Amino acid sequence: RMRSGKRQRVMIACVTFETVKITDPIKHYNTETNHLIHYSKDDKNGEKSIYQEFYDEVSNIVREENIENDVEIIEHNVNVNDFPSMMKTILGIMQTEYGKCPHADIYVNISAGSADYTAAATIASMMFPESIPFSVGTREYTIKNEDLKNAYFENDRPVGMTKSTYPPKAIPKINIDMPNEILVRGLRILHELSLENKNVRAARIIKELKDEGLWQREFDLETISEKNTTRYDSVYYHRDFVSKWVQNKWVYKDEFKHRYIITEEGMRIISLFYLD
Repeated sequence: RMRSGKRQRVMIACVTFETVKITDPIKHYNTETNHLIHYSKDDKNGEKSIYQEFYDEVSNIVREENIENDVEIIEHNVNVNDFPSMMKTILGIMQTEYGKCPHADIYVNISAGSADYTAAATIASMMFPESIPFSVGTREYTIKNEDLKNAYFENDRPVGMTKSTYPPKAIPKINIDMPNEILVRGLRILHELSLENKNVRAARIIKELKDEGLWQREFDLETISEKNTTRYDSVYYHRDFVSKWVQNKWVYKDEFKHRYIITEEGMRIISLFYLD
């Protein structure tokens, strides 16, 4: 389902013991389709579990705040403390939604829910680069500072919310390759030189790449003239670095200014990897 002339907006969130961390982002992004993942079973007496009460409250708030909008809530009652189940559920949602609308805006809330959900949601977001993972900071807590001791202290000692735990369980690993070190360090050189001179020449970048030991090509200077070496350097710079930066969407070419601009993703890459 998609509103005429607008990209479909989808939210994925997990409901455990939070309300506004889920409902506020739905209102903020004005998402039409909202996949709410939770896990609840009626107790032995047939009464609603506390988890179901939180889910019902979140659903009610979403509907109340979107009375005039065509909002859809899709319930997923799945064990939120089981990583494989969370991974399967989130990937299934993304595949279904992108199948219906390839250019949908899918927002993934990683601020609320279980640890297994958060881990799965973060990894799934990386598998679908078009998705938009986000977090929500807490501005104000429902428990006042003076009441914290009653809530999280026992015999004047801090005990936290959890009193006892189940044995630890390993999360199944999904291998995600680190970005190529030479490409990342080379991109950082492009960035640093661009700060000095926005129209930095390729020859200047190539010299820095060589000085830093990132240049992988070697020529026999006895058989190749200096002029040809310069030409070969330019060819291999574009082949070994620029084309791969573009392919990774770390840079794009400004056709008017005839230079390469680092994208937001490229900036994130150089701010996260190989900082030593």
